[in-house]
Amino acid sequence: MAEETGAAAPLDYDVTKVMAALPHRYPLLLVDRVVELVLDQRIHAIKAVSMNEQFFQGHFPGRPIMPGVLQIEALAQAAGVLAVESLGLAGSGKLVYFMAIEEAKFRTPVLPGCLLDLHVEFTQKRARVCKFAGRAMLGDKIATECSFTAMIADA
Repeated sequence: MAEETGAAAPLDYDVTKVMAALPHRYPLLLVDRVVELVLDQRIHAIKAVSMNEQFFQGHFPGRPIMPGVLQIEALAQAAGVLAVESLGLAGSGKLVYFMAIEEAKFRTPVLPGCLLDLHVEFTQKRARVCKFAGRAMLGDKIATECSFTAMIADA
């Protein structure tokens, strides 16, 4: 993890470290690894989309597509890691709650076998309320993009 603001974190931020930063667990943990973390700025995380995901059983039989709301949830979880690390909240018991989702656009279907690149950056950061811009990418194609707001609160 980065020691100072603006420094990139080591690339060994695996799912164990993600689970230490977030309260989410399978089947709703949607961040598998952090590739880059620049405190107070941005995060690049990965979600490996497997055919074994529970939501594929019903969305849609015969044409599995990752629901857009879960793509946004994956972006929000990546933002949660960014906020927890940037604000020094690891181990504090604080949670990052959604307040608003704006300008959501779904551009490319996310199918089993995809690596979903989650790119999130702060657009505004305060002690209790943060705003983010997020893009979920499939290679060089945008799958989902949105802006969202979250609140830091007690569990």
